[in-house]
Amino acid sequence: MTDDPIALFAAAAVQASRLVNGVTADRLADPTPCEQWDVRALINHLVTGNLLFASMVGGGERPDRAADHLGDDHVVAFRDSVHRVSKAFAAGDVLSGTFPTPFGPAPGVRLVMMRFNELVVHGWDLAAATAQADTLDPHLADVSLAEFETAPVLPRGEGAPFGLALPPPPDAGPIERLAAFLGRKS
Repeated sequence: MTDDPIALFAAAAVQASRLVNGVTADRLADPTPCEQWDVRALINHLVTGNLLFASMVGGGERPDRAADHLGDDHVVAFRDSVHRVSKAFAAGDVLSGTFPTPFGPAPGVRLVMMRFNELVVHGWDLAAATAQADTLDPHLADVSLAEFETAPVLPRGEGAPFGLALPPPPDAGPIERLAAFLGRKS
């Protein structure tokens, strides 16, 4: 597998799509490792992020981050949002561009890798919540972990996106090491 950011994003999107497709309507209210979200809210967070990144890279109106973007079909909403962000990433030379973000201008390669990491990490959350963890790609977890380990700042603790790093189990593979590094219990 390549380590090209667009290819990595595409692989993470395929993995996340498979996980979302595996969620039946009766599981949408199940809890996730992200204590503030049930499965439906987690999928909505991913859809909203896809729409946000598509608008940052491709222009256009940014989505209301507090809105429900799933409607009646979480699978279709996720698929459509992946299509939109993939199309935005494929247009022009996104990897060498600079784009407006809520944090100021950012290089396109950084945005693509942020979306990659979000899909991998929340893919793990979704897999853990819906008993699909055995379907995760260890290479994607390895790449994501390397990205997080070199991040200059990683907001951790109560109310932050990540918990305090936990020691991984002695026999941990890449997926378990990523979860532990981000404070998630596998």
